Amino acid sequence: MEKKPLLNVDNIYLSFGGIQAIAGVRFQVYEGEIFSIIGPNGAGKTSILNTITGIYPPTKGKIIYDGADITAAPVHKRPQMGIVRTFQNLELFKGMTVLDNLMLSRHIFIKYGLLSSMLYFGKARKEEIEHRKRVEKVIDFLRLTHIRKKHVYELSYGLQKRVELARALCLEPRLLLLDEPMAGMNSEETEDMARFIIDINEEAGVTVILIEHDMKVVMDISTRVVAVNFGEKICREGTPEEISSHPDVIAAYLGEEQWV
Repeated sequence: MEKKPLLNVDNIYLSFGGIQAIAGVRFQVYEGEIFSIIGPNGAGKTSILNTITGIYPPTKGKIIYDGADITAAPVHKRPQMGIVRTFQNLELFKGMTVLDNLMLSRHIFIKYGLLSSMLYFGKARKEEIEHRKRVEKVIDFLRLTHIRKKHVYELSYGLQKRVELARALCLEPRLLLLDEPMAGMNSEETEDMARFIIDINEEAGVTVILIEHDMKVVMDISTRVVAVNFGEKICREGTPEEISSHPDVIAAYLGEEQWV
């Protein structure tokens, strides 16, 4: 039996005035993969994530998720479907604690009303306890216990990136989109983040789409890779080994020296 994709990006185009950010990109992502998108700066990688998450509806083409056409689905509905992302630039509330940032991310699951939340009894109290349990599990999973009560602005950049990842996990993703999660990190922080991504994929069963410029990380942790340039696919998606040895990818992105 042919395996059905969790996500099907079907011939999407995206234009901003006279600028075409994406031109006919198509690929499929299967459940349980770590699927990486590589390409030079300005190649359209983040624009692809923006169409998947609904920030920009594609000018043409479709986004199919779990067999359903979500091309026109509102952006705020997609986390409820299990589509969650992180950003290149940190989008945390830096004046709040790590714990408060993570608790805030649980807002899409809140069912109690205004009155019960003001009085904090019954259903509101019970829900709050359940949300706190979920957040504490994520804190333990990403080894953030020692900083859980610290304000985000007190943390190093690498730890802030980990908190951003934790906040995404608190939304209980089925498909997690990571936009350059290792950017600006030192080698030790990069290794830690790569390990966490593998754990999220293997232990939590989350399918991952990764944009990353660190080719060693891409080679080490990806199931399959797609390369893009000027908003177009350079070649058919394949294993890291296949993509790294493709002449068009080497010419457009990797340079004459392949990574090993």
